[in-house]
Amino acid sequence: MTDSQQRAAAKAFAAFWKGKGYEKGESQSFWLSLLRDVYGVEHPEQFIMFEEQVHLDHTSFIDGTIPSTKVLIEQKGLNKDMKKPIKQSDGTLLTPFQQAKRYITELPLSQHPRWVVTCNFSTFYVYDMERPGGEPEEILLENLEKEYYRLTFLVDTGNEHLQREMEVSIQAGEIVGILYDAFAKQYGDNPTAEELKSLNVLCVRLVFCLYAEDAGIFGRHGMFHDYLAVNDTYHMRKALVDLFQILDTKPEERGKFLEKELAQFPYVNGGLFADEKIEVPPFTDEMRDLLLNKASSEFNWSEISPTIFGAVFESTLNPETRRSGGMHYTSIENIHKVIDPLFLDDLRNELTAICELTVERTRKKKLEDFQRKLASLTFLDEAVA
Repeated sequence: MTDSQQRAAAKAFAAFWKGKGYEKGESQSFWLSLLRDVYGVEHPEQFIMFEEQVHLDHTSFIDGTIPSTKVLIEQKGLNKDMKKPIKQSDGTLLTPFQQAKRYITELPLSQHPRWVVTCNFSTFYVYDMERPGGEPEEILLENLEKEYYRLTFLVDTGNEHLQREMEVSIQAGEIVGILYDAFAKQYGDNPTAEELKSLNVLCVRLVFCLYAEDAGIFGRHGMFHDYLAVNDTYHMRKALVDLFQILDTKPEERGKFLEKELAQFPYVNGGLFADEKIEVPPFTDEMRDLLLNKASSEFNWSEISPTIFGAVFESTLNPETRRSGGMHYTSIENIHKVIDPLFLDDLRNELTAICELTVERTRKKKLEDFQRKLASLTFLDEAVA
């Protein structure tokens, strides 16, 4: 479903359900239609579960759960104020969210939801259980045409992939932190500002090289590791300095008799390797082992999404530098909440439409045009502008 098709579907859904909302008789139809018509679930009756039993001091029923995306739904009738307590069958007064949380305590841990949605047909309140004390996001039915993307978590089974990326990024951050500490010792107990800059840039360069060799940017898998591995501890520093210089040199500007071990590396534009004043300290046996084995051989950097490189780079900075620079980590999930509706969804839909073209020559031409379009796009991150 393209973006325009999904917007049209959301508009039609909102128009149909405007003013409707009988809790006992229409809740299931509402959710089945939402999942099928707006979010493209072919068999929503197999995707969402209704009236699942939960045993409190009495038997109660959860209005809806979506196991594959870890969603729990508490549905109320039209015009019900979901921020006000409602009298329960046992006499207690609970808001719909409090009611949902009571259900959660009686569920097996593996069935605890990531998302709780309370809904009264005209408004969705979305609670992220990673921040159970936080304020919910509010999505109005009347705005669904413009804001349908805010409910995509209902069907986004890719959350497991995001979680995997987060786990890998944490591991990467730990590795970089260990490397950082090992290199930091070489600068002494009271490093100067220039030495701290060298340390931080050095770690960022190493992360790039580790990613580049695993992601195929350098060409052959393991190039960075193999280039360094032939050097003993004493010669590791010079090998690294020489590599940094070559990565900053265009092929036509390199020496005619450059060793093939260095000549195989591509030129890296963008200025990452441009500062020749960066001081690389001498290696120890521990540093050599950490870089070649723990950081390179034993870890696959290609699993890391470039979207969260900021978190990895951030882990190379000491707390004072981080505070003074105002750096903070934004989760990949929150990043996608911003960039997907802004431009990424449209680009994906455009690519999908091109790939579905049946005439090979036309498809190839469109793909080449699309590639040029991607290369021409410029984005401004106001947080770092």
